[in-house]
Amino acid sequence: MITFEQIRSSEELRVLISAADASLAALGYTDHSFGHVGLVSDRAGKILCALGSEEREIELAKIAGYLHDIGNLVNRSEHSQSGAVMAFRILDRMGMDMAEISTIVAAIGNHDEGTGVPVSDVAAALIIADKSDVRRSRVRNKDIATFDIHDRVNYSVVDSDLSIDPIEKVIRLTIEIDTSIGSIMDYFEIFLGRMSMCRRAADRLGLQFKLTINDQSFI
Repeated sequence: MITFEQIRSSEELRVLISAADASLAALGYTDHSFGHVGLVSDRAGKILCALGSEEREIELAKIAGYLHDIGNLVNRSEHSQSGAVMAFRILDRMGMDMAEISTIVAAIGNHDEGTGVPVSDVAAALIIADKSDVRRSRVRNKDIATFDIHDRVNYSVVDSDLSIDPIEKVIRLTIEIDTSIGSIMDYFEIFLGRMSMCRRAADRLGLQFKLTINDQSFI
């Protein structure tokens, strides 16, 4: 059985994640390196854990979270599909059970808001974990005067938290925005599609997705 610790300690995968992030850095994108994939992995696992999922399914969600962005090495366009193919080859070569590979590959291949669908609980957890990672520390550009809207929105987020209430069946993303840097309207301009995807993913998990920004409820 291939464990999450084996995946995380793989030097081969560390090289791929670093190289994929370097490609995005060259394009001016926010950080997609170990800080991002580590948070997404941890958050995806915690979502399923809070819902009482089986231990192995939780581990598969963590593996999918760790590997979900390796396709950016190939190209940002359709990176979820190329990443899924890359993950298939790597996990198959490592000897992972094919049914488990299928779960991970389907989750990675469906995590992008352009074409993704929460086809499983693992996929749904990955979607929410990925799309909820908005924070100042992801911005590479330190010159505020040259920020594009993505830099401005991420940098304006001074605090964010994802919480789950399994009793009330609610998953809530709470964000605090410094409106002197970016507006709430800016946030929705680039994240509305992602928040809609989170709502569909929450539905898959039997939850209601709620978004709170600066103490105001929007979803």
